[in-house]
Order: sequence, then C-alpha cells, then structure tokens
Amino acid sequence: MELAVSGGQMVLGLVLGIILLLTLILKTKVHAFLALIISASVTGLVGGMPANGVTGSITRGFGNTLGSIGIIIGFGVMMGQLFEASGAAERMARTFIKVLGKKREELAMAITGFIVSIPIFCDSGFVILSPLVKAISRRTKKSVVSLGISLALGLVITHSLVPPTPGPVGVAGIFEVSVGSLLLWGIILAIPMTLAGMLYGKWIGKQIYQLPGEGDTWIRPNYQDPIYEEIAVTEEKVQLPSAFMAFAPILIPVILILLSNLSSLLSWGGNVAGIIAFVGSPVIAVGIGLLVAILGLTKNLTRQETIEKMEQGIRSAGIIMLVTGGGGALGTVLRDSGAGDYLAQLIAASPLPAILVPFIVASAVRLIQGSGTVAMITAASITAPMLANLQINPVFAALAACVGSLIFSYFNDSYFWVVNRMLGIKEVKEQIRVWSVTTTIAWGVGLVGLLILNALFG
Repeated sequence: MELAVSGGQMVLGLVLGIILLLTLILKTKVHAFLALIISASVTGLVGGMPANGVTGSITRGFGNTLGSIGIIIGFGVMMGQLFEASGAAERMARTFIKVLGKKREELAMAITGFIVSIPIFCDSGFVILSPLVKAISRRTKKSVVSLGISLALGLVITHSLVPPTPGPVGVAGIFEVSVGSLLLWGIILAIPMTLAGMLYGKWIGKQIYQLPGEGDTWIRPNYQDPIYEEIAVTEEKVQLPSAFMAFAPILIPVILILLSNLSSLLSWGGNVAGIIAFVGSPVIAVGIGLLVAILGLTKNLTRQETIEKMEQGIRSAGIIMLVTGGGGALGTVLRDSGAGDYLAQLIAASPLPAILVPFIVASAVRLIQGSGTVAMITAASITAPMLANLQINPVFAALAACVGSLIFSYFNDSYFWVVNRMLGIKEVKEQIRVWSVTTTIAWGVGLVGLLILNALFG
C-alpha cells in the first residue's frame, strides 16, 4: 500500500509539474528558462523529494547538460560567425548544391546527419553542421525549418537506432543481441522513419517560412520557390575560400571524434591512444575546428574584426545554453523523483503484446524525463528478463526499446532546445510543430515498420 501511495505522489508531481510548465510558457510572460526551473522544483517537491534533493538535482542536471554541450555550443556559434564573415558558408552551400544536385537539399541534409551521428552525439553534430543549414537556406531561399529538420532528424535517428552510439549498444548488451544485427536492422528501419520526417519537414518549412538574415537575425518573408541559378557574389565576398578550407573546420572534428571512437572500440593502447582519445573528445575536437577556422578563414579580416565576429556568436549562444541547461535540470528532477521507473514497472506488468512492452516503456520513460538514451536503457533493463522466455526475436525487442525513445521530444529534452533555438524558432507552438511533431512522426512510422518486420521475420 505504501508503494501505491508513493507511486501516486510521484505521478501527481509529474502531472502538476508539466501542467505548470505549459501554463507558464504558453500563458504568462515568464521566460522558458525560469519556467523550466520552477516546474522542476514543483515536480520534485510534490513528488516527495526532499528540498535539498530537488535543488541538488536541478543544479546537477543543469551542470551535467552544459558540461557536455555548453562549451561545444560556444565554439560552434563562434565558428558559424566566421563561416558567414569569411564566405566559407557561401562556398559550402555552392559545393553541396553542385555535388548533390539541385532540389535534393533536404535529402542531402538527412544523409549528412545520418552519417555524422554515427561517431558524434546528435547535439554536437547539429551545432557543428547548423552553419551549413543557414548557408544553403541563404543560397537557395529554402526555409531553414525544412533543412534543419532534415539534418536534426538524420542525426537523432542514427543516434537512437544505429550502433555504435551508446544507447543502442547498451540495449544490445542488455538483450544479448549482436551489435551487427542491431546495426543492420536499425538502418533498415531508420530509412522510412527519416523519409517520413523529412517529408513533414518540407511541408512545415513552407508553413513556417524562415530565412537567415544578417548576422544572427532571422526574417519571415512571404514564401517563394527555391532559387538555383547563379547569384552574383557580393563585393566583400569575391574571394571565397576553397571548398577544402571551407569544410575543414567541420570535417576535422568529425574525423577526430571518429578516430577516438575507433580507438575505444578496438582497445588501442599506449600513449598514441591517449592522445587520440584527448583530441577526439567532442570539446577538444570542436575547439580544434574553431582554431582551424580562425587560422584558415580570416585572412581578409583584421584581428579586431575576427574577435568581434566571434563575440557576436557568444552573445547569441547565451540563451541557447540557459534553456538547454534548464531542460536538463527538469529531466534530472523527473528522473530522480522515480516517476519514470514507477510507471515503467506498471506498463511492464500489463498484458500487452510482447513486442510492444519495451516500446511503450521506452515511450513513457522518454516523455517523463527527456533523455532518449535513458529511456531505451531503462526499457531494456526492465523488459529483457520478462521477454527472455517468450517467443520474440530479441533483436526486434531491442529495436522496440530504441524506437520508443523517439516519441514527442519537448521541453525536458536538451536537443529540443538546441534544434529550435539554433534555427531561430522561439514561439513554443512553433517549436512543438517543428520538432516535437517531427520526432513523433518518426516514432509512429518506426512502430509500423517494427510490427511489419516482427510479423515477417520475428
């Protein structure tokens, strides 16, 4: 009986916290960052956490989130300013359109995200590649929304379904399935999920037609069809950098992080492995990319102009860091309150079809605490012992946990804030349409694909 009362209190805290958060953001003048902290406090206190535990979870969640991505965001926005000022962004856009062909920019972004997220966390990958989205949008007059959704979706689906990213690898280990098998079936399932989300992105990009303005501003003109003919280069950007130099600040961090992951997977030893691990950590790798941009892209800028451009980026990064950290704080409180584990146990004990149990557990945990990796690992940990003696293919059970973790990304997910803020989407209703709906479409298509695969091959 004590467990039921305790569980009810956890759920009450969760419900009140989310209602309060939505009310503050949608109906009042309270800023999203403050609303996230207030909601986290109410959720923890009503859910039965001690007061010092609530404040500890908030500060730890904020610090851990920014500890992993705050420096990368800072480096990334400075790099983005240098891309624009030097003409490197213009060169990247021209190169992409020339190599991949016209009218396929969204597909190109999705493929880029799909590949890049194999060695890089999706948050870091989006920060690194967002200047490319702005450059192509400026060049073709396609909405940053359609291009950004395609990139972000490619990144997050690989991050969620395809080893060797940490979540799928952990799920494979818990279900005791081959990482290679999960990789193969994960890619097969990821393709229709990515295409469906990309098609939605193309549609919503016309409804929310936003283009990059000067510096870090955004404009909302009337919708116009994409432009592909050659556009005269403005006088100050006649001397564009080479394609190699334009892409180097992005490619070098990706290669360094990939080498570090390979070193870890192959258990390389010695001093060389230590050096690779250091330079391949995301913070150091992106810092090196920024240094390459400073040395290679600013030959036509004075020292003062270069510093001013980077400081413009830092100013725009402040709000991104705050709301991202606030999302991390809320997610940590929800995790520490125990509401996620409590509801997951209730779902696991229900008479659902076996293949749906890990899927629904992962979906519920993701909605409650925001982290896709935590959601899939929690679902796997709870359901793997139950499913061991049932007639179900463990690879598809593992995939079910991974797909479930994609449902409705919203305020307690740091990636929600990274994507929306770096695309200049500030209105909450638009943020939900841009990213929450996109991930839910991918989640729904993933469920249908999973059921088909299980029926044919399970």
